Amino acid sequence: MNVEFLEALQDLEREKNISKEILIEAIEAALISAYKKNFGSLQNVRVHIDRASGEFKVYSRKTVVEKTNDSRLEISLEEAKQIDRRYQLEDIIEFEETPRNFGRIAAQTAKQVVVQRIREAERGMIYEEFSNREGDIVTGIVQRMENKNIYVDLGRVEALLAPSEQMQGESYRHGERIKAYIVEVKKTTKGPQVMISRTHPGLLKRLFELEVPEIHDGTVELKAASREAGARSKIAVYSRDENVDPVGACVGPKGMRVQAIVTELRGEKIDIVKWNEDPARFVANALSPAKVISVDIIEEEKVARVIVPDYQLSLAIGKEGQNARLAAKLTGWKIDIKSESQAKTLQILPATYEGQGEYEDYIYDDYDYEQGTEEPQDNYDETYDENYDYEESYEDLEQAEYEDVAEEQYDENDVHSEDYTVEDDQKS
Repeated sequence: MNVEFLEALQDLEREKNISKEILIEAIEAALISAYKKNFGSLQNVRVHIDRASGEFKVYSRKTVVEKTNDSRLEISLEEAKQIDRRYQLEDIIEFEETPRNFGRIAAQTAKQVVVQRIREAERGMIYEEFSNREGDIVTGIVQRMENKNIYVDLGRVEALLAPSEQMQGESYRHGERIKAYIVEVKKTTKGPQVMISRTHPGLLKRLFELEVPEIHDGTVELKAASREAGARSKIAVYSRDENVDPVGACVGPKGMRVQAIVTELRGEKIDIVKWNEDPARFVANALSPAKVISVDIIEEEKVARVIVPDYQLSLAIGKEGQNARLAAKLTGWKIDIKSESQAKTLQILPATYEGQGEYEDYIYDDYDYEQGTEEPQDNYDETYDENYDYEESYEDLEQAEYEDVAEEQYDENDVHSEDYTVEDDQKS
């Protein structure tokens, strides 16, 4: 019996992925319960199972006291000294009391307790596994839908995708494989409950980590992300290696890397911009694809006052304010956008960041990928032109004419001098 018993424990260990020691402890607890139930004992007992032979024994435990009140739980110091002179008050003495037919009775009584303990051990292991994966991405299969809640099979446990965590307009079909972000793991009476999300900005970060090797190995760092799930997102990236273009690494050859993420997010548009430690430059980058004339940082109010050309105002604000809203979330600054004519009317002078000439050197590095955009013209370098913008909404000729006019207006108002640079402005 003992050999078969140990073999059965080993089989359970392999099948349930539960430690053999946990199973033995559960069986010991079950045997204690069985002993007390079948033999009507109120004693303090301990059951020990030999890990090598599989033999088990029952011990009653008594505390050494000066004078006994209950012989089932206590033993006098005088009696204890007769057993061993080294015993002192409050010591515990064990007496073996294994019944002859205890094995058969215990097997019948302890079965349910053992099964329950195994279930609890399984739930505990699942909880530990997924609680350590909070903030990670998982892949699951859609199982069913109940009251707008989507249940996703993650293998060992079912995860809950609540309505508030579902992307707007996204439908889920039975058997469909989806990726989701683990938001929280709760302990419940029915076992661990895993809460997942398809709208969390963390999902976007984890997807880029999966698709972009440079982010995974730490060469490129994803500094910030803002997202309106199902519509548009912005991420800010930074390269620790000056020879690696962070935006190009995220876009991938012919947009393959970002295309895979857009497909997973059901066509959600993604803006990839460069992060900069200078708040003014970072705000200007975050408003891509709009061009910025100047950014004035007001530290006390945590406000960035941005001036853009008149024809870029609607692009900077975005549909229903979406572009400006995402840029504010991305940078952590409140953004106040004014057109050039409004700035002149209010006599707001450009400060902190001066655009146009120097602006073009880096703002066009920002690449905006949209699913379904038309292919660029024949003269566009297929390898990846850093000065190409899919969302440019004005003709080159009109831009050139506007810049000529803008430069004349700036000279007349003495706003910029020929030697004006960003560094001079920061010193002032």
